[in-house]
Amino acid sequence: MAEKILVADDEKHIAEGLQMLLADEGYEVDTATDGTAAWKLAQDGEYGVVLADLRMPEVDGLELFSRMRKAGIASEMIIITGEGSVESAKEAMRQGAYDYLEKPLKIDRLKELIPKALEKFQVKQANRQLEQRLSNLTRFGDLIGQSEEMKSIYGMIEAAAPTGASIMIVGESGTGKELVARAIHDKSNRAKGPFIAINCAAFPREILENELFGHEKGAFTGAINEKQGCFELADGGTLFLDEVAEMEPDIQVKFLRALEQRSFRRLGGKKEISVDIRVVSATNKHINKAIDEGKLREDLFHRLAVIPLFLPPLRDRRGDVRLLAESFLRRFAEENGKKHLKSFAPEALEFINAYRWPGNVRELKNALERAVIFARGEQITLTDLRAHELIMSEDREIRIPVGTSLQQVERTLVLKTFSFTEGDHHRAATMLGIEEEELRNRLNMLVAGEVAVAS
Repeated sequence: MAEKILVADDEKHIAEGLQMLLADEGYEVDTATDGTAAWKLAQDGEYGVVLADLRMPEVDGLELFSRMRKAGIASEMIIITGEGSVESAKEAMRQGAYDYLEKPLKIDRLKELIPKALEKFQVKQANRQLEQRLSNLTRFGDLIGQSEEMKSIYGMIEAAAPTGASIMIVGESGTGKELVARAIHDKSNRAKGPFIAINCAAFPREILENELFGHEKGAFTGAINEKQGCFELADGGTLFLDEVAEMEPDIQVKFLRALEQRSFRRLGGKKEISVDIRVVSATNKHINKAIDEGKLREDLFHRLAVIPLFLPPLRDRRGDVRLLAESFLRRFAEENGKKHLKSFAPEALEFINAYRWPGNVRELKNALERAVIFARGEQITLTDLRAHELIMSEDREIRIPVGTSLQQVERTLVLKTFSFTEGDHHRAATMLGIEEEELRNRLNMLVAGEVAVAS
C-alpha cells in the first residue's frame, strides 16, 4: 500500500505540480489549496507526511500544525516557506515539525526529505501500536496487572458486565474493589448512566438510611428541603455499596426490600419511587463468618452475590508489584513536576519486590506518592521509600537480645531473610549482600547443623 501524503498550498500550480511529482515516486497524494480544506483532510486521512505552505488563507501552516498536534494527529509536517518567513518555519521545527523547504522548491531536497519523514512517522506508529499492545496486556480500565490472577478478574468482568446481575466483590482493604466496580459499570450497557458510590462504614445508622433513600421536606428537624438518596441518584446506572457488611441489620432489611422491588420511599415519604439500577457491592469481611455473626443477612448476601468476584491481595499477585510501582512512579512524577524521575535504584526495587504490602495496592500507591515527593535525585532510592519510616513492617525487623552469639545472630538473620522473601534465593542473597551460591551454602550448613543436633 502506497504511503499517503497531503500537500497544502494556496498556489494551485504548486500543489498540483507536487502531486504529480510525488505520485511518480509511488506515493498516494491528496491536495488542498487552503488551510481549512487541509485541516478537514488531515482529520479524515491517515497521512504519513503533510507538506503545508506557511502562508495560506484562514488557516496557515503553523495553525494547521498546531491543530494536528492538539488532535493527536501524528503526521510529520514539512513546512513550505517563502522569502522572509524562514524564522517562522524554524519556530515550527522547534515545536516539532520535521523540517522546512524554501521556495523555489529544490526537487532533490524534497525527494531526500520525504522518505526520512515517512520513516520517522512509521517508527512513531510502530511505537504507538507497541504501547497499545502492552497496555492491553497490562491494563483493564483503571485496573493494572498482568498476572494470571488479574487476567482471570478481567475475564470475569467482561463476562458479567453486560448482564444485569448483582455482583459482590470480596477482597481485603486496599485491593481496588471500587476500581473493579467502575470497570464493571464502564463495560456494561449502563456506562452512559451515573455511577454512584457509597461507603456503608462511613455513616452512622440514621445518616446511612438518609444517604441511601433520601428524605422529604419536613421529614425531621432540619429537613428544610427534599433530598434524593443514592438509590434515586443511580437511576439508569450503577449503585456501588462498599463495605456492605457494615450496614446495620434493620437497614439491610429495608435495602433488601428496595432491591427486590426496585422501588422505595424517602424518609417521611408516602409515595413509592421506582428506579432502574444495577447494584455492585463489596466487602472486606469473610462472608461465612459475617453471616454466622449476624453482620450480613444471608438472604441479602444471596441477592447481592448473584455473581461473586474474589479480588486477590497484592501478595498473591507478586508479578504485578513492579508493574504497579512503575505506573505510580510515572503518574506521581508527572503530577509533581518531576518528569526527570523515571526509575528506581536497585535497592529500592529490591525492597518493593520483597515487601509484602499488607495494605495492598493502596499502601503501594501511597508509598510511591511519598517517595516521589521526597526524592531529590533522578531515581527513587530506598531512603525515599522509607521516608520517616512510614512503611516499616515487623516482618522486616529482627529483635536480638544482648548476649546472643554471633553464630545465632547469623542463623536468625539468614533464615528470617530467606523466609521474608518466601524462599527466593536471589532476592534473599541480594538483601544480605552476598552471592546466591554463598547463601545456598550457608542454608545447607544450617540445615546440616540442625540435623546433627537432632540426631
